[in-house]
Amino acid sequence: MKHLLFSLAAGAALAAPAVAQQGAQTGSLIERSRGQAGTPETIGYAPDAWERMTVAVNIDGRGPYRFIVDTGAERTVISSELARSLGLSSTGDVTLASVSDVRRVPSVHIGELGVGRRTLSGIQAPALAEYNIGAQGMLGVDSLISQRVTFDFTRRELTLTNSHIDDDRYAPGEIVVRGRTRAGRMLLTNAYLDGQRITVIIDTGSQISVGNAALRRRLERARRLGQTRIVTLTGVTGDIVTAEYSVARRLQVGGVHIDDLPIAFSEVRLFALLDLEDRPAILLGMDALRLFDRVSIDFANRRVRLAPPTSLSSPPTRMAGLAPLRAR
Repeated sequence: MKHLLFSLAAGAALAAPAVAQQGAQTGSLIERSRGQAGTPETIGYAPDAWERMTVAVNIDGRGPYRFIVDTGAERTVISSELARSLGLSSTGDVTLASVSDVRRVPSVHIGELGVGRRTLSGIQAPALAEYNIGAQGMLGVDSLISQRVTFDFTRRELTLTNSHIDDDRYAPGEIVVRGRTRAGRMLLTNAYLDGQRITVIIDTGSQISVGNAALRRRLERARRLGQTRIVTLTGVTGDIVTAEYSVARRLQVGGVHIDDLPIAFSEVRLFALLDLEDRPAILLGMDALRLFDRVSIDFANRRVRLAPPTSLSSPPTRMAGLAPLRAR
């Protein structure tokens, strides 16, 4: 049985009233340097053991610390070990949606979190075990909502650009997919998996792509469900759920086709939070995203840009997605 890492830190809307009592903000990253305001900023990143992206952040002027960039998580999270070493003050318990359920977890106050020349102030961050996060913390969409975030997998770079700066210049072969946002996440509805229309959520915090039970039922009825085996998914709170691992023949997003995509079927909590329990949906994880040269997510303008490998021809582009799973 394979053991896979799957991050989910959702439920800011369920947070305890301590948010207001501590004066926490819910804004996104803002630029400190007015002279450079509006210009894109490129930051190097390092992949962790599960190929997720980690970037250097500063907390209250100290650091750097490695945080995972997680577009599937609503909240920014810090490891309890780092919070203790920094002496961050407790802000009480908050309600957090994990992989399998909703639970109360401790939280701390971060005065200022810095990524490059951008900062986010007044954060009430859930404090979770570093072993379960897989890093010293995690940047959720609460910190990225006003940014266009570009992941360059060939150069291992992350570029942040203010979303209000529109850029209609596209690289050759780049595919633009328009979506919509819900609870801060980017949802793409112009997508199909083995002939079934689905909703795609871009999730850079998950090692593997995860489909919901509604998608599994559709595939089974259409006799498109391949052979399955059992795997386990571990969430950031340490909870573990079982899933059925299979391989989809083809995922189509815009003009891109990904063939032989590994997918784990499980009714993780995020599908319910996004009101997608009864509609076929998939969390597109790092196993699929790292097949592209670049992926750009513009939350404010509800637009995703996909740059297939430069060695491939113009769209429709087909990429082979089958890769060995990494055991934890």
